[in-house]
Amino acid sequence: MTKILIIHGAGMNMRGKAQISTFGTQTLDDYDKQITEYANQLGVEIELFHSNIEGEVVNKIYESHESGVDAALINPASYSSGYPALVAAIAQVEYPVFEIHITNPALRGGTSQVATACKGVIVGFGLYGYYLGMAGVLETV
Repeated sequence: MTKILIIHGAGMNMRGKAQISTFGTQTLDDYDKQITEYANQLGVEIELFHSNIEGEVVNKIYESHESGVDAALINPASYSSGYPALVAAIAQVEYPVFEIHITNPALRGGTSQVATACKGVIVGFGLYGYYLGMAGVLETV
C-alpha cells in the first residue's frame, strides 16, 4: 500500500480560530478527518504530522526517508519562505514531495520558497487539494 506523509506547517493549528475570512471555520482536526477520508477512498496509508517548530518538521522529513514513505504532501503555511533548512531537507530525500495550499497564496502576495524543492504544487482547491495530491502520487510513484 502506498504510504504518504502529510505535513501541516507552522500555524496550521490555528485554522478555524484565526484568519477565518481567509481559511474558513474548519479546524486542523477537521482537516485531518477529511484528509483521512480521502486517503481511505483512494486506498492509501497516511501519516499526519504537524509542528510549529521547523527542526521537528525537518527531522520528520529525514526520518520518513529512513522509514520508507512513498511521498509527502506538505502545507508549509508559515514555513513558505525563509526556512532554508526545510527546503534543503525536501531536496535531499528520495521520495517526491508535493506542496499543497488550501487557498492560493499568490492572491495575497505570497510566494513559496518551499515550492522550488517540490515535485509539484497544488493551490486553491480547498481540502480537495489533498485528494488531488494523493491521487497524483498514485499516478506518479
